[in-house]
Amino acid sequence: MNQLPIFVNLRGMPVILLGDGEMADAKRRLIERAGGICVAEDNRDARIAIVALEAEAQAIAAVERLKARGLLVNAVDRPALCDFTTPAIIDRDPVLIAIGTGGASAGLAKALRQRFEAMLPAGLGGLAHALDAARDAIRARWPGGPERRRAIDAALAPGGPLDPLSDQDADAVEKWIEHGGEGVGSGLYTLTIASPDPDDLTLRQVRLLGSADLVLHPAGMPRSILSRARADAAMRVDDGQADEPGVVVRLAWATTAGSS
Repeated sequence: MNQLPIFVNLRGMPVILLGDGEMADAKRRLIERAGGICVAEDNRDARIAIVALEAEAQAIAAVERLKARGLLVNAVDRPALCDFTTPAIIDRDPVLIAIGTGGASAGLAKALRQRFEAMLPAGLGGLAHALDAARDAIRARWPGGPERRRAIDAALAPGGPLDPLSDQDADAVEKWIEHGGEGVGSGLYTLTIASPDPDDLTLRQVRLLGSADLVLHPAGMPRSILSRARADAAMRVDDGQADEPGVVVRLAWATTAGSS
């Protein structure tokens, strides 16, 4: 990962936009859609700037001026000058999915957005609102943080009662709270990894990695496999010790370990 994806609240905030024409118009629509206010370069309250100038020399000079003031700057079609890039966006309010390539190819990000957008139900935002409204009920049903996380993971898993890629009834969250399962239980799970290709992982392996509190792995386990675990999961090279609480996933190569 060569960039940290973040979502910035621009509502009511000034954003410097330099340029005119098609590029600047597209960025203006994006800023205003997010609730931001496009302002000129002399605005002293702005903390973010977008430079959409065609002329190379003018764009470089503008970026240098703005960065000297401490602003975070995006230079359209000039990734080497950017502090941040603007992704392709799938909007299922309040669900927002951003697809970026670090400026390598806006066309690729757009193509992926179009593919993924066709997969996502129109009511996905309604599911997010329902989960938010049920926050207190979910805490009451599963008081412990780890058990609550595992129950939510199980509900949102493929084929689960709240599978986000399936159309949901209006009362789906309420029914899940009343009848839902507990998700992946605490304990040690040993997974046999057949190849370094993450596409060879089974659905069960992906689900367990996504629920893991700790991942134990052989030295040299590819990052492409480890990245399928929770982003905040602890990881360490397997030293034979696995007495930590929660969901512990031990990875082993198929040639040296038992079955998964």
